[in-house]
Amino acid sequence: MRLKEFESKRILQSMGVSLPKGKLVSTPAEARQAAQEIGAPVVLKVQILATGRGKAGGVKFADTPEQAEQVAGQMIGMQIKGYVVEQLLVEEKLDIAQELYLAATFEEATKGRLMMASDAGGMDINEVAEKDPTRINRVHMDSWIDMHPFQAKELAYGLGLSGKVNSAAQSLFLKLWATFVSFDAILAEINPVVVTKDGRVVAADAHIEIEGDSMFRQKDRLAALGILDRDDNAKPPTEFEVEALKIDKADYRGVAGRVVEFPGSLGLMIGAGGGSLTLFDAILRNGGKPANYCEVGGNPPVSKVYRLCKLILQKPGVKGLAVMTNVFSNSRVDTLARGMIKAMLELGIDPATYPITFRSAGAFEEDAYAILRKYGVKYLGRDVNIEDAAKAAVSMMEGL
Repeated sequence: MRLKEFESKRILQSMGVSLPKGKLVSTPAEARQAAQEIGAPVVLKVQILATGRGKAGGVKFADTPEQAEQVAGQMIGMQIKGYVVEQLLVEEKLDIAQELYLAATFEEATKGRLMMASDAGGMDINEVAEKDPTRINRVHMDSWIDMHPFQAKELAYGLGLSGKVNSAAQSLFLKLWATFVSFDAILAEINPVVVTKDGRVVAADAHIEIEGDSMFRQKDRLAALGILDRDDNAKPPTEFEVEALKIDKADYRGVAGRVVEFPGSLGLMIGAGGGSLTLFDAILRNGGKPANYCEVGGNPPVSKVYRLCKLILQKPGVKGLAVMTNVFSNSRVDTLARGMIKAMLELGIDPATYPITFRSAGAFEEDAYAILRKYGVKYLGRDVNIEDAAKAAVSMMEGL
């Protein structure tokens, strides 16, 4: 269960973490009142379940209550990444001396718990990890042993902190770790942790995700903080996503329609044993702009693949198609080929000239390849790995 910033901060506050003065508002008048109560310049932040809101215009500043009311009027009701803004968090504008990054999470490689801290606060931590990984300090935790004060001390000194700021940071590290463990979180992140010019250490932003399977333990505790269990971990479905879901539910056989819409031009039909996630990441990593995410597997019938492919090809802005999977063990490769070709012919698209990257292997692969050859479609065999297939799909879209 993903939490909004104000919900994450309610949890942190209950654990003794220092926060900026702030108030949740739903109207411009409430924003004005909040700014008056704070009695200082404020920052107004949209409350949505999406990252990158600042770059999308979801974070603005106001020097006076009147300006806060005006800015709130512009922000409430706007759409950001598919979400309609209904609430704002109005907080004091901090006098920043330094910004840090802090997170408790799990590490995929070791399947263990991990505490991370960096002096690159306020930045995209993934970008920092890629460009300068030495700026991220990591402490691996034993699953059966809590975080020790000496580990918090190591993190604080690794950030070059000293004096009272060092002590306050160590306390924050321990509190965040306690939050991560006691609330069954899979991620508890503060970005940035702000060190103010008067020496305060404050959680300026917060992002917490709670393991869904633990909600039976956390439900009452969260409800006491005004955080209710809900099924809204994703933005409201688009018309495209609704139609894809109908396709998937129309036939119980296999999967062909678990779709998330994106604004790119490369249509995707991908899957096979986690292969859809791997392929999607590979496409993004190589600079691709997908029009959708989907998952295809479980041996769906041709009719299901055909309907999904037709939906994707008709999506406005789609200029190419990537049909890519791992080596199928539970599906027929020719099903993908037949469904794709049927959809294209029905839409009047020439398979021989339309930009297509087809990389799939497994059961009935030779039948699939024969069909593709018949219609002039070039394909990649099992000798081409997923990374190279993704690169081929991205390269295919250049200039389109």
